[in-house]
Amino acid sequence: MTASWRFSALADRHRAMGSELEDWSGMGTAWSYDKDQMEEYMAIRTKAGVMDVSGLKKVHVFGPHASHVIDRAVTRDIEKLKPGRSTYCCMLNDAGKFVDDCVVYRMGPHSFMVVHGAGQGHEQLTMAATGRNVSVMFDDDLHDISLQGPLAVDYLEKHVPGIRDVVYFSHIHTTLFGKPVTISRTGYTGERGYEIFCRRQDAVEIWDTIVAEGAAMGIIPSRFTTLDLLRAESYLLFFPYDNSEKYPFENEACGDTLWELGLDFTVSKGKTGFRGAEEHYRLQGKERFKIYGVKLEGTEAAEEGAVILKDGKEVGVVTIGFYSPLNKHNVGIARMPVDCAVEGTKLTIRNSGGQIPAIAHPMPFYDQDKKRRTAKG
Repeated sequence: MTASWRFSALADRHRAMGSELEDWSGMGTAWSYDKDQMEEYMAIRTKAGVMDVSGLKKVHVFGPHASHVIDRAVTRDIEKLKPGRSTYCCMLNDAGKFVDDCVVYRMGPHSFMVVHGAGQGHEQLTMAATGRNVSVMFDDDLHDISLQGPLAVDYLEKHVPGIRDVVYFSHIHTTLFGKPVTISRTGYTGERGYEIFCRRQDAVEIWDTIVAEGAAMGIIPSRFTTLDLLRAESYLLFFPYDNSEKYPFENEACGDTLWELGLDFTVSKGKTGFRGAEEHYRLQGKERFKIYGVKLEGTEAAEEGAVILKDGKEVGVVTIGFYSPLNKHNVGIARMPVDCAVEGTKLTIRNSGGQIPAIAHPMPFYDQDKKRRTAKG
């Protein structure tokens, strides 16, 4: 673990399961455990898993100009966001290129929480706040325990009245095991799930109680990197691992447009005034590549960074691949030319051990209508 300056209260729990706490976004994170990772994947898809995602950065923005600051920094129309609701947004630089994504939670009229990953989210907010009547506070005391899977709601309803009424992308302030928490109906798995925001002093007790009580239901601790298996099926991008920061252009600076990443849906219709807006709209139709899916033959998954061939010519790269023994498909997220990103285009994936026939395929591969993550009741 190098350069870590942020520390999870659950670090000892991860070490006890064999993690060496690899660095992610400045925090030692459980990338590995001493058990079969497929067990965690199966639990989240069929029962539930609990994971520590406290490495996500939590930033509070509050004050009379809070909504203006966030509206300038993100692609969504924040004025339409009601207290108790949240929304998925992107952030751009002046060149109209993606620099981070985030979930914005509206806590009250002048109070928001922005949760983002390893990109420039905090810096973007700080820049937009300059000269405004607003406070921007980075909060590592607040921990984020994610409970994901179809049985997550069955477990939580034993302790949280009304949890079944919490709809997708909304949140409630409540208590869990007698501790004050905010529970959000969000996650990064493609399943119905919840994120439990709690104080550092309460994180260990909440984690231990869920692990102990949930065992009878098949709920198990899951490492952070199990998200890679889940996101490959569910079309969930992970900065910078799907981006040009990792797969740079030959003669251009890093930076991808929302049109290229398939994230243009995060721009509220007709919205202007956010950073990079003019360039974002100008770049429509000028895509240099597309994020698109690949479906491979057989059960050998595409390796991260595997080269994509078309008619023997290198044309793209697989950013994450996964064979699901549950869903019986061999799939991946890829960067490829626009003319290849057409359903059925014949491709070849070059792994270190050989070549695998594949086709271009739209995403998501799993729960295409997103009924599982949005289920009500």
